[in-house]
Amino acid sequence: MFSLTKSTDKKIAAREKILITAHDLFYSSGFRATGIDKIIQQAKVTKVTFYRHYPSKSALIIAYLNYRHEIWIDWFHSTLRNKREDNKAPSLALSETFNEWFSHESFRGCAFINATAEAESEDIKEEIKSICRNHKHETRAIIMSLFDIKEYQLADNIITLIDGAIIHAQMGMNMNGVIEQLNNGLEKLVSAA
Repeated sequence: MFSLTKSTDKKIAAREKILITAHDLFYSSGFRATGIDKIIQQAKVTKVTFYRHYPSKSALIIAYLNYRHEIWIDWFHSTLRNKREDNKAPSLALSETFNEWFSHESFRGCAFINATAEAESEDIKEEIKSICRNHKHETRAIIMSLFDIKEYQLADNIITLIDGAIIHAQMGMNMNGVIEQLNNGLEKLVSAA
């Protein structure tokens, strides 16, 4: 699965330590359920250090979403590329990529779907939703390239199918069934185009 840290340094800067800790907590529990004090405690930093790097929880939420986007897109793109290098059909490469993610012990659904659901309670809800839409747009661009699609409508249909699979996997539906339905749906959408 994708790595949460970008550097291999044993000593992580306080800002990155806070961000990685927030990432893990926000992704596993949501940002509404995760308080600043818990992040400070788990990151093993002082309040002064925390607020020097992130003047508010809102600033940390935005940093978390941007960070999550970067590491997830990097993982998604490279995993798809590796599967395509093995001469797998695009729909199979995509299904296998999602199966790999869904099967990972840290899987808690799409961070951006989850964040959108929580956004209404935040004073930065429009910024949260904008980052989430941009994440889906970049995911769509990768999928358009994978399938050599020129039509946004077809790519959006594929994204909707994927989002449904993500939610079913998050709900604990039978994983083999979810992946099979995703692959079948992809093949039908692409062959009908």
